[in-house]
Amino acid sequence: MSFKKIGLLFFCAIMLTSCVSRKQLIYLQDTEKGADKMLKAVQTPEYRLQTNDIISLNIKAIDPELVAIFNTTNLNTNAGNANQMRREQDIYYDGFTVDSHGNIRIPIIGEINIMGFTLDEVRVKIEKELLENYFNKEANIFVTVKMAGLRFTINGEIASPGTKTLFQERVTVLEAIANSGDITLTGDRKNVTIIRQYPYGTELHDIDLTDRKVIESPYYYLQPNDYIYVKPLPQKSWGTGKTGIESLGTIVTLLSLATTTYLLLTR
Repeated sequence: MSFKKIGLLFFCAIMLTSCVSRKQLIYLQDTEKGADKMLKAVQTPEYRLQTNDIISLNIKAIDPELVAIFNTTNLNTNAGNANQMRREQDIYYDGFTVDSHGNIRIPIIGEINIMGFTLDEVRVKIEKELLENYFNKEANIFVTVKMAGLRFTINGEIASPGTKTLFQERVTVLEAIANSGDITLTGDRKNVTIIRQYPYGTELHDIDLTDRKVIESPYYYLQPNDYIYVKPLPQKSWGTGKTGIESLGTIVTLLSLATTTYLLLTR
């Protein structure tokens, strides 16, 4: 086989294996032609509180002064800023952290165990405690319990890795990625790992973000303290380039080196 044929085969092999294909970059692809376009997300169980979770608790009544002592902070809102946002560090210091025994400490009330409770169950428990020991029904006690933001960590082949907090009730893995600058060209969208904490330990779950059926996965919606890891594609370790132009540059360099070596050896 001539040197030219060997070079041509080498060129084709590099071009076919080094570039990141379009199918590796597109999210939620329709792999089954003619399939139903309507997908329903799997109903995930309501989140149950664990150690180190932080919740935000707000108690209201007809007379605000009656419940002021139970609230750790009061925001001064005005007509022009009724939806004033709180900083993440404010919620960290003013929120209620679930300790290693599953308890939170509320002014006056003291310790309440909420380990394994849903947010709604916590609300009912606190309302019951207030009505039984501190207020009567005429006070119109209104209790709001929320997670102090949904906190997650994302790492690997991502534009902006780190620990982030989104202040919304539900967050999908795609929203988490979008808020982290998207997966890089060398990130493997077909093999993203969700590391999730459970009361009994830690589990790892792999999901394929290029398949539209990921919406039906129980891991499509994040839970507090999830860790998302995006693995690199083989192209990154090969170092041959992410695009055709980059790969062509690598090939030209290798061919130049091979030609120079060949000429030196045949003199």
